[in-house]
Amino acid sequence: MNPLTILKIGGNVIDNPKALTRFLTTFSMLPDTKLLVHGGGKIATDVAQKLGVETTMIDGRRITDKPMLNVVTMVYGGLVNKQIVSQLQSLECNAIGLTGADAGIIKSTKRPVKDIDYGFVGDISEIDSGRIQAFTREGLVPIFAPITYAETGDLLNTNADTLASAIACDMIYHNDVTLVYCFEKKGVLANPDDETSVINQLTPDQYREHKAADNINKGMIPKLDNAFAALSAGVKRVIICHADEVEAALTGQAGTTLRS
Repeated sequence: MNPLTILKIGGNVIDNPKALTRFLTTFSMLPDTKLLVHGGGKIATDVAQKLGVETTMIDGRRITDKPMLNVVTMVYGGLVNKQIVSQLQSLECNAIGLTGADAGIIKSTKRPVKDIDYGFVGDISEIDSGRIQAFTREGLVPIFAPITYAETGDLLNTNADTLASAIACDMIYHNDVTLVYCFEKKGVLANPDDETSVINQLTPDQYREHKAADNINKGMIPKLDNAFAALSAGVKRVIICHADEVEAALTGQAGTTLRS
């Protein structure tokens, strides 16, 4: 099967125009079939504040009421997505901006209320990987915003790390998939305060040990949970790296590579 590289970009890179341009320049030059999943949470928070929409976060997760849903749809599916697509077009990368609702590619269900009501947040239920492959066969590079849709017609805010993992898991039936999570850190750190403490290879047992010692915590936990889920499902390689080191990470010279 042909190789496919799926990259997820987020963190402070989206908010930094120079860092984003560097990343997109590298992304545009990757030789294999590729697609991109992006976040944009900080920009959404800034826009919400300007519009007088209150932002509520619980354990790092956004509560998406109807006004906030309107904001994230505008920011993720509009502003951030189209800025990325436009920059890639200028780099002669034929990108197409998508949400999960476009062509019915990614369906989800509204998260049920348990201890917390997250509002209009979607848990992915179905991905049309054949439709994604149809885009890539035509030479298009899909750029996914983290918005999905439900059978009710509602748009739903969906975690971008989860979205990237879910797409990777479905695309294994068509491609040899490499999943790369890119952000502002050099990889998974053994000491969160020491940028030089990159863990070159990480197994599930090591992950559990680092979590127990509180070396890996906060936002890295859901990212790694999604990453290991993809690896367990059959994704060929999963890498976590700095957005400036994608090429080096793909050759094993930078970042953290997950092992089963």
